[in-house]
Amino acid sequence: MALIIFDSVSKIYSGKTVLHNFSLCVERKERMAILGPSGCGKTTVLRLLAGFIAPDTGTISIEGQTVANNGEILVPPEQRHIGMVFQDLALWPHLNVEGNLEFGLKAQRIPKSERTQRINEILELVEMDTYRRARPAELSGGQQQRVALARALVLRPRALLMDEPLSNLDEELNQFLRGELLRLHAQLAFTLLYVTHDHAEATEIGTRIVRMRNGRLEQIASAQEFKLQRTEDRRHQVE
Repeated sequence: MALIIFDSVSKIYSGKTVLHNFSLCVERKERMAILGPSGCGKTTVLRLLAGFIAPDTGTISIEGQTVANNGEILVPPEQRHIGMVFQDLALWPHLNVEGNLEFGLKAQRIPKSERTQRINEILELVEMDTYRRARPAELSGGQQQRVALARALVLRPRALLMDEPLSNLDEELNQFLRGELLRLHAQLAFTLLYVTHDHAEATEIGTRIVRMRNGRLEQIASAQEFKLQRTEDRRHQVE
C-alpha cells in the first residue's frame, strides 16, 4: 500500500482553480521531487497534505486513513505525523537550537528523557551539536537550514515535506546541503516530498519527478527518464 494517496483532488482560491483533479501515489521511503514554475500548485500540494487547508473536491489518504475529503479536514495537522520545512524556515527566533527542536516534542507530550535523547541524536546527525545554545540569528544560512531540518526530523514524521528550502542559498552551499539531505535520507529512510523549480535539484534529490504546470500534473517519471527526455528535448531544439 502507498503511504500517501491524492485521489482527484482540486483546490480553488478566490474563484480560481489552483489544483485540477490531482491524483498521485507516494510510496514509503521514496524521494519524490515536485517540479514546476511559480504558481503551478506545488506548494498547494504540500499544504493540503500537511492539513493546513482542505481540498474542495477529492480525497487525501495517509497509510490507508482518509485525512481529508471534499472540503473537510478529517485528521488535523498535529495528528498526521507529517514534518515540514518551509522556504523561510520559520525558526522561532526567541528560542535557541535546542528549544526549537524541543518545542514540538513537548507538544506531543514526549517525556523529558526521550526528548533529550532524540535531540542529542538528531543534532549529531546534522552536525549541529555544538550550536545547541545558539539562537537562529547567530547562525549562518546553512546552519539554519540544518536546524529546520532537524526540527522536522526529531518528531520522526511519516513523511517530510520541503518547500524550496535551498532556493535562497548560493550554489556552493546549495550543492553541499543537497548532499547532506541525501545522506540523512539514507540513514533515516523517511519519505520525502521535495518542491523545487530547479531541474538539476529535482533530478538529484528525487528518485521520481512529478512535473506540474498550471495546477495540473503534467508528467511523472523516474529521475533517469526525466534526464534522458531533457537531453532529447535539447537535441531537438539544436536541430
